[in-house]
Parts: sequence; structure tokens; C-alpha cells
Amino acid sequence: MVESLRSFFDELESPERHLVLLNRSSPDPVRKLLDSVFDGQSVSISETVDPESGDDVVALVENGSVVARSTLDELLESVLLINSDLYKTGAIELDEVSLPAVFEGLDEVAFRVRGYPASNKEKLLLIIVSRVIERIAAQHGDGTLRASFQRLSRIDDERGTRSVYERVARSGVDVHVYGVGDVESLSTLPVTVHAGTSYPYRRSWFVVFTPPDGGDGDHVALLALEDEPNVWDAFWTFRPELVTRIERYIAEEV
Repeated sequence: MVESLRSFFDELESPERHLVLLNRSSPDPVRKLLDSVFDGQSVSISETVDPESGDDVVALVENGSVVARSTLDELLESVLLINSDLYKTGAIELDEVSLPAVFEGLDEVAFRVRGYPASNKEKLLLIIVSRVIERIAAQHGDGTLRASFQRLSRIDDERGTRSVYERVARSGVDVHVYGVGDVESLSTLPVTVHAGTSYPYRRSWFVVFTPPDGGDGDHVALLALEDEPNVWDAFWTFRPELVTRIERYIAEEV
């Protein structure tokens, strides 16, 4: 029985995964950028030479087998060289947001990340996953999206976020936003606003998309909980059954 949002962390089925950088030709500062995303995480990074691979390829290894590959350039362009302010201001269009295959493959890995100023990169991965979920919702044009913001005012304060949620809602998706603050400030946004002051409203960060009527198609959820100031336990998942239950819990209990 699910007793809280925290209970979903107990259901993660993630096998051991790690990243391997193949045939690195990039300089040490680039390697350090990659390390900075996973500093202190359960996902380790190693290097090796593979004559059958190109240079600067990152492989995701699960139980001894390669399950995904991305070039280091893909990681640089989509994550490692990106500043979170680009998402807040809307400088990156929603259709341009992407998650490299090796990062997408880290679903159901439990992360513990720090926000700025403790870390410039750890929380960024969660921001990008959130935008990817919002893009998936907008492309579907139906289904349900539920997202929490801690402070509802963030939707107006961040021009890029406001633009994204206007687009998703006007696409036909049933959008629900959660947080603490003034409901009336969002009265012109075509979304359902849920305001409260309990733990899920103050300390959770979730973005959950389910297709209509539980049908086929993309199911994806990000769930993060702030149990210490600016420190988040988080995971994302594409498992339909788990995503559906997270969405149902939020709809019924939050």
C-alpha cells in the first residue's frame, strides 16, 4: 500500500548501471564536466579503449551489456554545456529539448542531487527530464500532465516555464499544477491549479504524464523530494504501471 510519495522510491527495480567513456580524445575539462553530473551518485564513470568504437562515445552498461550509446558531443550539447537559466528564460525551445540515450537509460536509478550554489550541474539533469516530459505531453496533445512547483509564482517568474505550460495546455492536454501561493495569479493560464501547504506542495517536485484512458503510448514520470534544504532525492521512470500509480496517488491524495 502506498502511504506517501516517498513510498514509490521503495519500488525501484534498477539493476546496476554505469557509464564507460570509450576512446576519449577530449581534454580533461570535458571529462570533469561529465563527472560533475554524477558526483556522489551510484552511477560510476570509467574509461577504456575499444577498437570497434569511434572516439568520445559514452556507453551505458547494465549487467555487463551495453544498453545505450551516445556521443560525448550529444551530452555536451544537451546537458553538459547547458545552463539552467536557458530553460527558465525560454531560450531553449520545447521542441529542441532532448535527453541523450545514455541518460534516458538511467530510469529508476535513485539520484540525490544538490541545487545551486552547492552544485551547478547535478540538478540540471532533473530540469531537462522535466522539460522532456512536458515536450512529450505537448506532442501527444491529449492525456494528463501533473506538475508541482513548490511556489506557484515560479510559473510566472520564469518566462520559459510559463510559455511551456501555455503550449502544453492549449495542445489539449489536461494540465494540473501544484504549489503554495496565489491561485488567482494563474487565472489566465488554461490549467487546473491546486494550492496547499502540506509536504507534497512545499517539498515535492513531480512532473507526470499519462496518455488518455491509460492507453498505449508514452508514460513518464519524474519524482523528486526535498528532505533537506536544496537537496533532492529523485528518479524518473517510463514504466507504465508505476507511472499510472504515481499519477493516481497525486490525483487522489495530494
